[in-house]
Amino acid sequence: MQSFLEKAKEVIARNQDVITVFEELDRTGRFRKRTYKIRAAFTLDEELFNRFRTYCKENGINMSGRIEHFIREEVKKANR
Repeated sequence: MQSFLEKAKEVIARNQDVITVFEELDRTGRFRKRTYKIRAAFTLDEELFNRFRTYCKENGINMSGRIEHFIREEVKKANR
């Protein structure tokens, strides 16, 4: 059985996005949007990127949305 402290740490870790919203409220007096889009800077193989971009254009797929989906699925796998 988990102690109260262990359970509290688990709940905090699982809800970090909500905690960030309340920290922003405390700091600014305004609620921050729960989710924002950010620009990410990382490197990719150029040929792979170009093939993926072409694939997305040909199939009417939003590249950013698809990459978010890939990341979300990877994180789910890691948390199992």
